Amino acid sequence: MNSLTRHLTRTVPILRSQMPALSSAAAPSTGTTLAHHYHTSPTASSPDWHGTTIVCVRKNGRVCMMGDGMVSMGSVIVKPNAKKIRRIYPKTVGGEKFVPKTDGKSGDDDDDATTPKHENEGTIVGFAGTTADAFTLLERLEGKLDEYPGQLARSCVELAKGWRTDKYLRRLEASLLVADKKASFEITGNGDVLESHDGVLGVGSGSSFAIAAARALMDNPDLSAEDVARKAMQIASEMCIYTNDNFTIESLAMVEDTKDEDKD
Repeated sequence: MNSLTRHLTRTVPILRSQMPALSSAAAPSTGTTLAHHYHTSPTASSPDWHGTTIVCVRKNGRVCMMGDGMVSMGSVIVKPNAKKIRRIYPKTVGGEKFVPKTDGKSGDDDDDATTPKHENEGTIVGFAGTTADAFTLLERLEGKLDEYPGQLARSCVELAKGWRTDKYLRRLEASLLVADKKASFEITGNGDVLESHDGVLGVGSGSSFAIAAARALMDNPDLSAEDVARKAMQIASEMCIYTNDNFTIESLAMVEDTKDEDKD
């Protein structure tokens, strides 16, 4: 009995000392563990890098992409007029996009009016996320478009494959909207390439508001794609604290209506 008592007195304290470590390792679903896991690997709902709104609308022969200009760090507005939408030109256009024909008129503001052919060229890209990561993805997308000219869907799929599988690209925190004359796609870091069924796409913290507003306005025949996008973005800017009303807009003519426009 004395030897058994000594054995128990030595074993019980050791088991008690190991119980907290065992219980913490066997309970991964606690609130503390979830909070720690959230902060170490941000998700798509994190406002720290997803605080913006980009919307794309296809309607009445036009493709319109619009985004806000707010750049924020936490609760501080860093810049109110950032440009989050870019137009990527194919190599076939060459340097003409940088030296537009002004027909004797001067001024950068008149370039769009005096060179209508350039506003219907290229691919429109909008991004929500970290600026450096977004531009890295834009460079990758431009390379894919050069590799597969005229094949936007394949270029987006190839970009998503690399984004998903590459160890470096997997850490990039951004979402992209890509549109050309034929189709519009949303590309995410999860490997998703999504095409809208109703002509409306959106990314960013205020995208749910903008998408809902745009879908409600799509049935109005008197509103153009730009009108729908502008009204949707205005509603999003009034509801999302990470979205302002300093909008940037890019548009294209859809391929189905280009022949009719040429005849006119």
